[in-house]
Amino acid sequence: MSYQVLARKWRPKSFPAMVGQEHVLRALINALDNDRLHHAYLFTGTRGVGKTTVARIFAKSLNCENGVTSNPCGVCSACTEIDQGRFVDLIEVDAASRTKVEDTRELLENVQYAPTRGRFKVYLIDEVHMLSSHSFNALLKTLEEPPPHVKFLLATTDPQKLPVTILSRCLQFNLKRMAPEMIVGHLEYVLTEEGINFDNPAVMQISEGADGSMRDALSLLDQAIAYGGGKLVDDEVRAMLGTIDRSYVYKLLRGLADADAVSILETVNGLAQQGLDFTAVLAELVSQLHKLALAQVVPETAEGVADQDTIKALAQAISQEDIQLYYQIGLIGRRDLPFAPELRSGFEMIMLRMLAFRPDAGSQQRQATNAAPQTARPSTPQPTPAAAPSAHSNTGSGFSAQQAKPAAPAAVVSESSPPSATAAGSWHEIVAQLGLRGMAQQLAANSEMISRDGGVIRLALSSQHASLRRKSLEMQLQDALQKYFGESINLEFSTASGTQVQHTPAVIDKRQAENRQQAAVDAINADPNVQRIQESFNAQVVTDSVRPIE
Repeated sequence: MSYQVLARKWRPKSFPAMVGQEHVLRALINALDNDRLHHAYLFTGTRGVGKTTVARIFAKSLNCENGVTSNPCGVCSACTEIDQGRFVDLIEVDAASRTKVEDTRELLENVQYAPTRGRFKVYLIDEVHMLSSHSFNALLKTLEEPPPHVKFLLATTDPQKLPVTILSRCLQFNLKRMAPEMIVGHLEYVLTEEGINFDNPAVMQISEGADGSMRDALSLLDQAIAYGGGKLVDDEVRAMLGTIDRSYVYKLLRGLADADAVSILETVNGLAQQGLDFTAVLAELVSQLHKLALAQVVPETAEGVADQDTIKALAQAISQEDIQLYYQIGLIGRRDLPFAPELRSGFEMIMLRMLAFRPDAGSQQRQATNAAPQTARPSTPQPTPAAAPSAHSNTGSGFSAQQAKPAAPAAVVSESSPPSATAAGSWHEIVAQLGLRGMAQQLAANSEMISRDGGVIRLALSSQHASLRRKSLEMQLQDALQKYFGESINLEFSTASGTQVQHTPAVIDKRQAENRQQAAVDAINADPNVQRIQESFNAQVVTDSVRPIE
Protein backbone atom coordinates (compact mmCIF):
# COMPACT_ATOMS: atom_id res chain seq x y z
CA MET A 1 0.00 0.00 0.00
CA SER A 2 1.31 3.48 -0.88
CA TYR A 3 2.45 5.83 1.89
CA GLN A 4 -0.22 8.12 3.28
CA VAL A 5 0.94 11.50 4.55
CA LEU A 6 0.51 12.16 8.25
CA ALA A 7 -1.91 15.07 7.73
CA ARG A 8 -4.37 12.68 6.03
CA LYS A 9 -3.60 9.59 8.07
CA TRP A 10 -4.19 11.37 11.38
CA ARG A 11 -7.15 13.49 10.29
CA PRO A 12 -9.76 13.17 13.08
CA LYS A 13 -12.82 11.06 12.27
CA SER A 14 -14.90 12.00 15.31
CA PHE A 15 -15.42 14.97 17.58
CA PRO A 16 -13.55 13.44 20.57
CA ALA A 17 -10.51 12.92 18.34
CA MET A 18 -10.34 16.62 17.52
CA VAL A 19 -7.53 18.62 19.15
CA GLY A 20 -8.67 22.00 20.43
CA GLN A 21 -11.69 24.02 19.19
CA GLU A 22 -13.74 22.99 22.22
CA HIS A 23 -15.93 26.08 21.90
CA VAL A 24 -17.08 24.93 18.44
CA LEU A 25 -17.37 21.23 19.24
CA ARG A 26 -19.47 21.88 22.33
CA ALA A 27 -22.05 23.87 20.35
CA LEU A 28 -22.26 21.26 17.57
CA ILE A 29 -22.47 18.31 19.98
CA ASN A 30 -25.27 19.93 21.96
CA ALA A 31 -27.14 20.80 18.76
CA LEU A 32 -26.91 17.20 17.53
CA ASP A 33 -27.87 15.64 20.87
CA ASN A 34 -30.83 18.00 21.40
CA ASP A 35 -32.03 17.97 17.78
CA ARG A 36 -31.61 21.73 17.39
CA LEU A 37 -30.11 21.75 13.90
CA HIS A 38 -29.73 24.84 11.76
CA HIS A 39 -29.86 24.65 7.98
CA ALA A 40 -26.60 26.57 7.32
CA TYR A 41 -23.30 26.63 9.20
CA LEU A 42 -20.26 28.81 8.48
CA PHE A 43 -16.84 27.72 9.74
CA THR A 44 -14.10 30.38 9.66
CA GLY A 45 -10.45 30.40 10.64
CA THR A 46 -6.92 30.32 9.27
CA ARG A 47 -5.64 27.39 7.21
CA GLY A 48 -5.22 24.01 8.81
CA VAL A 49 -7.23 24.53 12.02
CA GLY A 50 -9.97 21.99 11.20
CA LYS A 51 -12.75 23.74 9.27
CA THR A 52 -13.28 21.03 6.64
CA THR A 53 -12.62 18.27 9.16
CA VAL A 54 -15.35 19.57 11.49
CA ALA A 55 -17.73 19.87 8.53
CA ARG A 56 -17.12 16.26 7.45
CA ILE A 57 -17.58 14.90 10.96
CA PHE A 58 -20.79 16.94 11.20
CA ALA A 59 -22.00 15.46 7.89
CA LYS A 60 -21.19 11.99 9.23
CA SER A 61 -23.17 12.72 12.41
CA LEU A 62 -26.18 13.75 10.33
CA ASN A 63 -26.16 10.66 8.09
CA CYS A 64 -24.95 7.87 10.38
CA GLU A 65 -27.20 4.81 9.96
CA ASN A 66 -27.58 4.65 13.75
CA GLY A 67 -29.40 8.01 13.68
CA VAL A 68 -28.48 11.65 14.17
CA THR A 69 -25.83 11.60 16.87
CA SER A 70 -22.78 13.51 18.05
CA ASN A 71 -20.85 10.24 18.18
CA PRO A 72 -21.24 8.47 14.80
CA CYS A 73 -20.35 4.81 14.72
CA GLY A 74 -17.68 5.12 12.03
CA VAL A 75 -18.33 1.58 10.72
CA CYS A 76 -21.61 1.85 8.84
CA SER A 77 -21.61 2.35 5.08
CA ALA A 78 -22.50 6.06 5.38
CA CYS A 79 -19.66 6.75 7.82
CA THR A 80 -17.05 4.80 5.88
CA GLU A 81 -18.05 6.36 2.55
CA ILE A 82 -17.85 9.85 4.01
CA ASP A 83 -14.39 9.06 5.42
CA GLN A 84 -13.33 7.81 2.00
CA GLY A 85 -14.82 10.85 0.23
CA ARG A 86 -17.31 8.98 -1.94
CA PHE A 87 -20.64 9.49 -0.16
CA VAL A 88 -23.14 10.47 -2.83
CA ASP A 89 -25.16 12.82 -0.61
CA LEU A 90 -22.12 14.81 0.57
CA ILE A 91 -21.44 17.30 -2.22
CA GLU A 92 -18.08 18.99 -1.70
CA VAL A 93 -17.45 22.09 -3.79
CA ASP A 94 -14.24 24.09 -4.11
CA ALA A 95 -15.53 27.63 -4.58
CA ALA A 96 -12.09 28.80 -5.67
CA SER A 97 -12.40 26.79 -8.90
CA ARG A 98 -16.15 27.23 -9.38
CA THR A 99 -16.74 30.93 -9.00
CA LYS A 100 -19.09 31.57 -11.90
CA VAL A 101 -22.80 32.02 -11.43
CA GLU A 102 -23.47 29.21 -13.93
CA ASP A 103 -21.61 26.79 -11.65
CA THR A 104 -23.70 27.85 -8.65
CA ARG A 105 -26.99 27.51 -10.58
CA GLU A 106 -25.97 24.05 -11.78
CA LEU A 107 -25.15 23.10 -8.19
CA LEU A 108 -28.53 24.26 -6.91
CA GLU A 109 -30.60 22.55 -9.60
CA ASN A 110 -30.65 19.31 -7.63
CA VAL A 111 -31.37 20.85 -4.22
CA GLN A 112 -35.08 20.06 -4.36
CA TYR A 113 -34.49 16.34 -4.92
CA ALA A 114 -34.41 14.02 -1.90
CA PRO A 115 -31.15 12.41 -0.79
CA THR A 116 -30.14 9.26 -2.64
CA ARG A 117 -28.91 7.25 0.35
CA GLY A 118 -28.47 9.40 3.41
CA ARG A 119 -30.80 11.22 5.74
CA PHE A 120 -29.63 14.68 4.59
CA LYS A 121 -28.10 16.06 1.45
CA VAL A 122 -25.11 18.06 2.66
CA TYR A 123 -23.45 20.78 0.57
CA LEU A 124 -19.91 21.48 1.78
CA ILE A 125 -18.61 24.63 0.04
CA ASP A 126 -14.96 25.32 0.81
CA GLU A 127 -13.40 28.79 0.44
CA VAL A 128 -16.87 30.19 -0.10
CA HIS A 129 -15.56 33.78 -0.11
CA MET A 130 -14.19 33.13 -3.62
CA LEU A 131 -17.67 33.05 -5.17
CA SER A 132 -18.63 35.99 -7.36
CA SER A 133 -21.29 38.49 -6.33
CA HIS A 134 -23.72 36.96 -8.85
CA SER A 135 -23.05 33.51 -7.39
CA PHE A 136 -23.87 34.80 -3.90
CA ASN A 137 -27.11 36.26 -5.22
CA ALA A 138 -28.02 32.92 -6.79
CA LEU A 139 -27.25 31.12 -3.53
CA LEU A 140 -29.01 33.60 -1.28
CA LYS A 141 -32.64 32.46 -1.53
CA THR A 142 -31.83 28.75 -1.34
CA LEU A 143 -29.52 29.37 1.63
CA GLU A 144 -32.27 31.19 3.48
CA GLU A 145 -35.08 28.64 2.92
CA PRO A 146 -33.63 25.30 1.81
CA PRO A 147 -35.70 22.09 1.72
CA PRO A 148 -35.77 20.26 5.09
CA HIS A 149 -33.47 17.51 3.77
CA VAL A 150 -30.64 19.94 2.85
CA LYS A 151 -27.84 21.29 5.05
CA PHE A 152 -25.25 23.85 3.93
CA LEU A 153 -21.77 23.74 5.48
CA LEU A 154 -19.63 26.70 4.39
CA ALA A 155 -15.93 27.15 5.14
CA THR A 156 -13.71 30.17 4.58
CA THR A 157 -10.41 31.70 5.65
CA ASP A 158 -11.63 35.24 4.91
CA PRO A 159 -15.15 35.87 6.26
CA GLN A 160 -14.78 39.64 5.74
CA LYS A 161 -15.29 39.08 2.00
CA LEU A 162 -18.68 37.45 2.50
CA PRO A 163 -21.77 39.61 1.95
CA VAL A 164 -23.60 40.45 5.14
CA THR A 165 -26.72 38.86 3.63
CA ILE A 166 -24.92 35.50 3.58
CA LEU A 167 -23.49 35.92 7.07
CA SER A 168 -26.92 36.71 8.54
CA ARG A 169 -28.34 33.42 7.26
CA CYS A 170 -25.67 31.18 8.81
CA LEU A 171 -24.59 30.07 12.25
CA GLN A 172 -20.98 31.25 12.35
CA PHE A 173 -18.21 29.41 14.21
CA ASN A 174 -14.71 30.85 14.36
CA LEU A 175 -12.00 28.21 14.76
CA LYS A 176 -8.96 29.56 16.60
CA ARG A 177 -5.27 29.13 15.98
CA MET A 178 -3.89 26.32 18.09
CA ALA A 179 -1.46 27.01 20.90
CA PRO A 180 2.08 25.64 20.43
CA GLU A 181 1.69 23.49 23.57
CA MET A 182 -1.42 21.88 22.11
CA ILE A 183 0.35 21.15 18.83
CA VAL A 184 3.36 19.73 20.68
CA GLY A 185 1.16 17.33 22.62
CA HIS A 186 -0.52 16.02 19.47
CA LEU A 187 2.76 15.70 17.54
CA GLU A 188 4.35 13.75 20.38
CA TYR A 189 1.33 11.42 20.39
CA VAL A 190 1.62 10.89 16.62
CA LEU A 191 5.37 10.26 16.82
CA THR A 192 4.90 7.77 19.64
CA GLU A 193 2.22 5.90 17.67
CA GLU A 194 4.43 5.91 14.57
CA GLY A 195 7.42 4.61 16.59
CA ILE A 196 9.72 7.50 15.66
CA ASN A 197 12.47 8.76 17.96
CA PHE A 198 12.40 12.51 18.59
CA ASP A 199 13.90 15.33 20.64
CA ASN A 200 11.46 17.52 22.54
CA PRO A 201 13.11 20.80 21.36
CA ALA A 202 12.74 19.60 17.75
CA VAL A 203 9.00 19.06 18.21
CA MET A 204 8.70 22.52 19.82
CA GLN A 205 10.43 24.10 16.81
CA ILE A 206 7.97 22.42 14.43
CA SER A 207 4.99 23.57 16.50
CA GLU A 208 6.26 27.15 16.49
CA GLY A 209 6.91 26.99 12.74
CA ALA A 210 3.34 25.78 12.14
CA ASP A 211 1.98 29.14 13.36
CA GLY A 212 -1.16 27.68 14.92
CA SER A 213 -2.04 25.29 12.08
CA MET A 214 -2.22 21.58 12.93
CA ARG A 215 -2.15 20.57 9.27
CA ASP A 216 1.00 22.64 8.67
CA ALA A 217 2.53 21.05 11.77
CA LEU A 218 1.88 17.53 10.46
CA SER A 219 3.23 18.50 7.03
CA LEU A 220 6.40 19.92 8.61
CA LEU A 221 6.65 16.78 10.71
CA ASP A 222 6.55 14.66 7.56
CA GLN A 223 9.29 16.79 6.04
CA ALA A 224 11.42 16.66 9.18
CA ILE A 225 11.15 12.86 9.41
CA ALA A 226 12.28 12.55 5.81
CA TYR A 227 15.09 15.07 6.37
CA GLY A 228 16.32 13.28 9.50
CA GLY A 229 16.16 9.80 8.02
CA GLY A 230 13.34 8.57 10.23
CA LYS A 231 14.09 10.53 13.42
CA LEU A 232 13.81 14.06 14.75
CA VAL A 233 16.97 15.78 15.99
CA ASP A 234 16.99 19.38 17.20
CA ASP A 235 19.91 20.61 15.09
CA GLU A 236 18.61 18.92 11.93
CA VAL A 237 15.12 20.37 12.36
CA ARG A 238 16.61 23.83 12.91
CA ALA A 239 18.67 23.46 9.72
CA MET A 240 15.60 22.30 7.78
CA LEU A 241 13.41 25.16 9.01
CA GLY A 242 16.19 27.74 8.76
CA THR A 243 15.43 28.97 12.27
CA ILE A 244 17.82 31.01 14.37
CA ASP A 245 20.25 29.26 16.69
CA ARG A 246 19.16 30.61 20.07
CA SER A 247 22.73 30.58 21.33
CA TYR A 248 23.34 33.71 19.22
CA VAL A 249 20.30 35.40 20.73
CA TYR A 250 21.49 34.52 24.23
CA LYS A 251 24.90 36.04 23.40
CA LEU A 252 23.16 39.24 22.34
CA LEU A 253 21.17 39.30 25.59
CA ARG A 254 24.32 38.64 27.61
CA GLY A 255 25.98 41.54 25.80
CA LEU A 256 23.06 43.77 26.74
CA ALA A 257 23.27 42.62 30.36
CA ASP A 258 26.99 43.41 30.47
CA ALA A 259 26.69 46.59 28.35
CA ASP A 260 29.34 45.02 26.10
CA ALA A 261 29.01 46.61 22.66
CA VAL A 262 32.07 44.74 21.36
CA SER A 263 30.52 41.35 22.16
CA ILE A 264 27.22 42.38 20.56
CA LEU A 265 28.88 43.49 17.32
CA GLU A 266 30.96 40.29 17.19
CA THR A 267 27.77 38.24 17.55
CA VAL A 268 26.10 40.26 14.79
CA ASN A 269 29.11 39.59 12.57
CA GLY A 270 28.73 35.84 13.24
CA LEU A 271 25.06 36.03 12.28
CA ALA A 272 25.95 37.87 9.06
CA GLN A 273 28.55 35.25 8.12
CA GLN A 274 25.88 32.55 8.38
CA GLY A 275 23.60 34.54 6.09
CA LEU A 276 20.73 34.64 8.60
CA ASP A 277 17.79 36.97 8.16
CA PHE A 278 18.13 39.82 10.65
CA THR A 279 14.38 40.34 10.62
CA ALA A 280 13.97 36.82 12.00
CA VAL A 281 16.83 37.40 14.47
CA LEU A 282 15.11 40.50 15.82
CA ALA A 283 11.79 38.65 16.11
CA GLU A 284 13.51 35.87 18.09
CA LEU A 285 15.24 38.45 20.30
CA VAL A 286 11.91 40.11 21.13
CA SER A 287 10.39 36.68 21.82
CA GLN A 288 13.18 35.82 24.26
CA LEU A 289 12.79 39.20 26.02
CA HIS A 290 9.15 38.29 26.56
CA LYS A 291 10.21 35.01 28.15
CA LEU A 292 12.68 36.82 30.41
CA ALA A 293 9.99 39.26 31.56
CA LEU A 294 7.67 36.37 32.40
CA ALA A 295 10.46 34.55 34.25
CA GLN A 296 11.08 37.63 36.39
CA VAL A 297 7.44 38.13 37.37
CA VAL A 298 6.35 34.46 37.49
CA PRO A 299 9.47 32.26 37.80
CA GLU A 300 7.38 29.10 37.29
CA THR A 301 6.99 29.99 33.58
CA ALA A 302 10.68 29.20 33.04
CA GLU A 303 10.31 25.65 34.37
CA GLY A 304 10.38 22.86 31.83
CA VAL A 305 11.13 25.06 28.81
CA ALA A 306 14.14 24.75 26.55
CA ASP A 307 17.31 26.41 27.93
CA GLN A 308 15.60 27.13 31.24
CA ASP A 309 18.91 27.61 33.08
CA THR A 310 20.04 30.24 30.56
CA ILE A 311 16.69 32.03 30.74
CA LYS A 312 16.79 32.12 34.55
CA ALA A 313 20.35 33.45 34.57
CA LEU A 314 19.55 36.21 32.07
CA ALA A 315 16.36 37.10 33.95
CA GLN A 316 18.49 37.75 37.04
CA ALA A 317 21.21 39.63 35.13
CA ILE A 318 18.90 42.17 33.42
CA SER A 319 16.59 44.42 35.40
CA GLN A 320 12.85 44.53 34.75
CA GLU A 321 13.08 48.15 33.57
CA ASP A 322 15.78 47.30 31.03
CA ILE A 323 13.86 44.31 29.66
CA GLN A 324 10.75 46.42 29.16
CA LEU A 325 12.81 49.09 27.39
CA TYR A 326 14.61 46.55 25.17
CA TYR A 327 11.27 44.93 24.29
CA GLN A 328 9.77 48.27 23.26
CA ILE A 329 12.85 49.24 21.21
CA GLY A 330 12.75 45.82 19.55
CA LEU A 331 9.09 46.19 18.59
CA ILE A 332 9.67 49.62 17.09
CA GLY A 333 12.81 48.30 15.42
CA ARG A 334 10.83 45.53 13.71
CA ARG A 335 8.61 48.21 12.23
CA ASP A 336 11.52 50.39 11.08
CA LEU A 337 14.00 47.69 10.01
CA PRO A 338 12.73 47.44 6.39
CA PHE A 339 13.56 51.15 5.94
CA ALA A 340 17.23 50.71 6.88
CA PRO A 341 19.75 50.94 3.99
CA GLU A 342 20.92 47.45 4.96
CA LEU A 343 19.31 44.96 7.33
CA ARG A 344 22.57 44.32 9.17
CA SER A 345 23.29 48.00 9.78
CA GLY A 346 19.68 48.53 10.85
CA PHE A 347 19.91 45.63 13.31
CA GLU A 348 23.20 46.94 14.70
CA MET A 349 21.63 50.36 15.27
CA ILE A 350 18.73 48.75 17.13
CA MET A 351 21.15 46.91 19.43
CA LEU A 352 23.22 50.07 20.02
CA ARG A 353 20.00 51.99 20.70
CA MET A 354 19.18 49.51 23.45
CA LEU A 355 22.55 50.20 25.05
CA ALA A 356 22.33 53.97 24.61
CA PHE A 357 18.88 54.33 26.15
CA ARG A 358 19.38 52.09 29.17
CA PRO A 359 17.97 53.91 32.22
CA ASP A 360 21.38 54.08 33.89
CA ALA A 361 23.49 54.73 30.78
CA GLY A 362 23.74 58.48 31.39
CA SER A 363 22.76 58.72 35.04
CA GLN A 364 25.80 56.83 36.32
CA GLN A 365 28.14 59.10 34.40
CA ARG A 366 26.39 62.21 35.73
CA GLN A 367 26.47 60.82 39.26
CA ALA A 368 30.18 60.08 38.97
CA THR A 369 30.98 63.60 37.77
CA ASN A 370 28.75 65.19 40.41
CA ALA A 371 30.11 63.04 43.24
CA ALA A 372 33.68 64.43 43.04
CA PRO A 373 32.89 68.13 43.54
CA GLN A 374 30.38 67.29 46.27
CA THR A 375 33.19 66.47 48.68
CA ALA A 376 34.85 69.87 48.15
CA ARG A 377 31.69 71.92 47.60
CA PRO A 378 31.68 74.98 49.91
CA SER A 379 28.73 75.60 52.15
CA THR A 380 28.23 79.10 50.76
CA PRO A 381 26.67 79.73 47.36
CA GLN A 382 29.12 80.24 44.49
CA PRO A 383 28.39 82.59 41.61
CA THR A 384 27.67 81.12 38.23
CA PRO A 385 28.08 83.15 35.04
CA ALA A 386 25.12 83.33 32.74
CA ALA A 387 24.25 84.91 29.41
CA ALA A 388 21.70 87.62 28.69
CA PRO A 389 18.20 86.51 27.75
CA SER A 390 16.73 86.88 24.31
CA ALA A 391 14.72 90.04 23.79
CA HIS A 392 12.22 88.33 21.44
CA SER A 393 10.08 86.93 24.25
CA ASN A 394 7.99 89.57 25.93
CA THR A 395 6.40 87.13 28.35
CA GLY A 396 9.61 86.05 30.01
CA SER A 397 8.94 82.36 29.23
CA GLY A 398 11.75 80.20 27.95
CA PHE A 399 14.49 81.77 30.12
CA SER A 400 16.91 79.48 31.92
CA ALA A 401 19.73 79.90 34.36
CA GLN A 402 22.14 79.71 31.42
CA GLN A 403 20.58 82.89 30.00
CA ALA A 404 20.74 85.02 33.16
CA LYS A 405 23.58 87.51 33.69
CA PRO A 406 23.52 87.74 37.49
CA ALA A 407 25.20 85.05 39.49
CA ALA A 408 23.08 82.00 40.25
CA PRO A 409 23.95 80.40 43.57
CA ALA A 410 24.79 76.76 43.36
CA ALA A 411 22.76 74.08 45.09
CA VAL A 412 23.20 74.11 48.82
CA VAL A 413 23.05 70.90 50.76
CA SER A 414 20.63 70.91 53.65
CA GLU A 415 22.05 72.42 56.84
CA SER A 416 21.29 69.24 58.70
CA SER A 417 23.80 66.56 57.88
CA PRO A 418 23.49 62.78 58.01
CA PRO A 419 23.98 61.35 61.46
CA SER A 420 26.98 59.31 60.43
CA ALA A 421 29.57 59.15 57.69
CA THR A 422 32.40 56.83 56.85
CA ALA A 423 36.01 57.60 56.16
CA ALA A 424 35.34 56.92 52.50
CA GLY A 425 32.67 59.62 52.36
CA SER A 426 28.98 60.06 53.11
CA TRP A 427 26.36 57.48 52.19
CA HIS A 428 25.17 59.83 49.43
CA GLU A 429 28.62 59.80 47.84
CA ILE A 430 29.00 56.05 48.27
CA VAL A 431 25.70 55.30 46.52
CA ALA A 432 26.69 57.57 43.61
CA GLN A 433 29.80 55.44 43.02
CA LEU A 434 28.31 51.95 43.45
CA GLY A 435 27.15 51.69 39.82
CA LEU A 436 23.80 50.18 40.77
CA ARG A 437 20.79 50.40 38.48
CA GLY A 438 17.12 49.71 38.46
CA MET A 439 15.36 48.66 41.64
CA ALA A 440 18.65 47.96 43.47
CA GLN A 441 19.66 51.60 42.96
CA GLN A 442 16.27 52.71 44.26
CA LEU A 443 16.77 50.60 47.39
CA ALA A 444 20.13 52.25 48.06
CA ALA A 445 18.91 55.77 47.22
CA ASN A 446 15.94 55.54 49.59
CA SER A 447 17.96 54.14 52.50
CA GLU A 448 19.83 56.08 55.18
CA MET A 449 23.05 54.82 56.77
CA ILE A 450 22.63 54.63 60.54
CA SER A 451 26.05 53.25 61.39
CA ARG A 452 28.90 51.08 60.23
CA ASP A 453 30.48 48.71 62.70
CA GLY A 454 33.31 46.88 60.97
CA GLY A 455 31.72 44.76 58.25
CA VAL A 456 28.16 45.48 59.40
CA ILE A 457 26.30 48.39 57.84
CA ARG A 458 22.96 49.35 59.32
CA LEU A 459 20.50 51.07 57.02
CA ALA A 460 17.11 52.63 57.74
CA LEU A 461 14.35 52.44 55.12
CA SER A 462 11.20 54.53 55.29
CA SER A 463 7.95 52.63 55.62
CA GLN A 464 6.68 54.00 52.32
CA HIS A 465 9.59 52.31 50.54
CA ALA A 466 9.42 49.04 52.47
CA SER A 467 8.32 47.21 49.30
CA LEU A 468 11.85 47.65 47.94
CA ARG A 469 13.13 45.16 50.49
CA ARG A 470 13.61 42.05 48.39
CA LYS A 471 16.27 39.47 48.96
CA SER A 472 17.62 39.75 45.42
CA LEU A 473 17.90 43.56 45.64
CA GLU A 474 19.57 43.41 49.05
CA MET A 475 22.12 40.94 47.69
CA GLN A 476 22.87 43.24 44.74
CA LEU A 477 23.43 46.17 47.11
CA GLN A 478 25.56 44.05 49.45
CA ASP A 479 27.73 42.78 46.55
CA ALA A 480 28.24 46.35 45.31
CA LEU A 481 29.25 47.53 48.79
CA GLN A 482 31.71 44.64 49.15
CA LYS A 483 33.37 45.65 45.89
CA TYR A 484 33.43 49.30 47.01
CA PHE A 485 34.98 48.68 50.43
CA GLY A 486 37.03 45.66 49.36
CA GLU A 487 35.85 43.56 52.30
CA SER A 488 32.95 41.38 53.39
CA ILE A 489 29.85 43.42 54.20
CA ASN A 490 26.63 42.42 55.92
CA LEU A 491 23.55 44.62 55.70
CA GLU A 492 21.01 45.14 58.46
CA PHE A 493 17.79 46.95 57.59
CA SER A 494 15.28 48.66 59.85
CA THR A 495 12.02 50.35 58.92
CA ALA A 496 11.14 53.84 60.14
CA SER A 497 8.58 56.51 59.43
CA GLY A 498 9.19 59.07 56.72
CA THR A 499 9.94 61.83 59.22
CA GLN A 500 12.71 59.75 60.77
CA VAL A 501 14.45 59.02 57.43
CA GLN A 502 15.44 62.44 56.07
CA HIS A 503 19.00 62.02 54.83
CA THR A 504 18.67 59.42 52.09
CA PRO A 505 20.45 60.08 48.78
CA ALA A 506 17.06 60.45 47.12
CA VAL A 507 15.97 63.14 49.60
CA ILE A 508 19.32 64.92 49.31
CA ASP A 509 19.18 64.86 45.49
CA LYS A 510 15.64 66.22 45.58
CA ARG A 511 16.64 68.97 48.01
CA GLN A 512 19.62 69.92 45.87
CA ALA A 513 17.47 69.99 42.75
CA GLU A 514 14.96 72.27 44.46
CA ASN A 515 17.76 74.58 45.61
CA ARG A 516 19.24 74.73 42.11
CA GLN A 517 15.82 75.44 40.67
CA GLN A 518 15.15 78.25 43.16
CA ALA A 519 18.60 79.74 42.52
CA ALA A 520 17.92 79.71 38.77
CA VAL A 521 14.56 81.44 39.26
CA ASP A 522 16.13 84.07 41.52
CA ALA A 523 18.85 84.69 38.95
CA ILE A 524 16.28 85.23 36.22
CA ASN A 525 14.22 87.59 38.36
CA ALA A 526 17.33 89.59 39.33
CA ASP A 527 18.46 90.05 35.75
CA PRO A 528 18.19 93.78 34.74
CA ASN A 529 17.16 92.89 31.19
CA VAL A 530 14.35 90.72 32.45
CA GLN A 531 13.23 93.43 34.82
CA ARG A 532 13.14 95.98 31.97
CA ILE A 533 11.04 93.65 29.84
CA GLN A 534 8.66 93.09 32.75
CA GLU A 535 8.28 96.84 33.28
CA SER A 536 7.90 97.69 29.59
CA PHE A 537 5.50 94.95 28.58
CA ASN A 538 3.92 94.06 31.91
CA ALA A 539 5.39 90.56 31.41
CA GLN A 540 5.79 87.75 33.89
CA VAL A 541 8.40 85.02 34.16
CA VAL A 542 6.97 81.52 33.79
CA THR A 543 8.98 79.81 36.49
CA ASP A 544 8.20 76.31 35.23
CA SER A 545 10.13 77.11 32.06
CA VAL A 546 13.34 77.95 33.96
CA ARG A 547 15.94 75.21 33.95
CA PRO A 548 19.03 75.29 36.17
CA ILE A 549 22.51 74.50 34.94
CA GLU A 550 23.19 70.78 35.28
